[in-house]
Amino acid sequence: MKEFNQQIFVGERALFKSKDLNIAYSTFKDGESPLKESSNINLFQTNFEWKYPLWYCHDIVLDNCNLAENARAGIWYTRNITLRNCIIEAPKNFRRACNISLSDVDFANAAETLWHCSDVEMNNVHVRGDYFAMNSSDLEIDRLNLVGNYSFDGGKNIVVRNSKLLSKDAFWNADNVEVYDSYICGEYIGWNSKNVTFINCTIESLQGFCYMNNVKLVNCRLINTNLSFEYSTVEADIHSKIDSVKNPVSGIIRAEAIDEIIFDDRAVDSSKTEIIVGK
Repeated sequence: MKEFNQQIFVGERALFKSKDLNIAYSTFKDGESPLKESSNINLFQTNFEWKYPLWYCHDIVLDNCNLAENARAGIWYTRNITLRNCIIEAPKNFRRACNISLSDVDFANAAETLWHCSDVEMNNVHVRGDYFAMNSSDLEIDRLNLVGNYSFDGGKNIVVRNSKLLSKDAFWNADNVEVYDSYICGEYIGWNSKNVTFINCTIESLQGFCYMNNVKLVNCRLINTNLSFEYSTVEADIHSKIDSVKNPVSGIIRAEAIDEIIFDDRAVDSSKTEIIVGK
C-alpha cells in the first residue's frame, strides 16, 4: 500500500483511478472528483473540501473523516464503502451506491441523501435533512436520530430499531418495513405503503396510516393521532387512546380508548373492521 501522510491535494482528479492507498491527516482542497474511479483506499482523519470526491469507487474506508459543505454529491455510484466516526456537512451524498456501512456518522445537512441505494447498514447515525433514503432498499438500521421530512419514501426491505424519527410523511410508498422500539413524530405516516409493521413504538401522527395494505401495530402507543387508518387494511394493538379512526377497510383495531370512530364513506363496509375499545 502506498502511503500519503499530511498532504494537501488540489486540482481536478488529483488521484484519479488510484489503487491501494493509505491516506492520513490530509486534505483534498479545490478540485473536482479527486478520487474518482479509485479502489482499495483507506482514509484516516482526512478532509474533503470540494465536489464529487468518491464517484465510481469501490472498497473504500473512511475513519474519522469529514466531508465539508462544498463536498456536495460526494459519494455516487460507489460500492463497498465504510464510514466510521465521520461528519458529513454536504448535501446530496450517496446516490445509487451499494454495500454501505455507516457507524457513528453525523449528516449535518442530509437533503437528498442516500437516494436509490441498496444494502445499507447504519449504527448510531444522526441525520438532519428532508427526503432521506428515498427509493433505497435493504436497509438495516439501529439507533438512527433523524430530523427531516419525507424520509424513506419508496423504500423497500427496511428494518429500523431503537431510533427517533421526527419526520412528516415518513415511509410513504414503502414496502416491507419493520420498526422496533422507536419513537416517530410526524404527520401522514405510511401512506400508500404495504407490509409495514411497528412493534413497541410510540407514534404521533395527523392522519397516519392511511391508504395502506397490511399495516400492523403491535404493543404501540398512538399519541395525538387522529383520522387514522383511512382506506387501510389494519391489525393494531394500541396501548393508549386514539383520538379518531376513520374509514378503515378491514382488520382489527384494539385500543384503550377511541374518542371518535368515523364511517362516512358508503363504499366502506364497517362490518369488515372489528374495533375493540377498553382492556
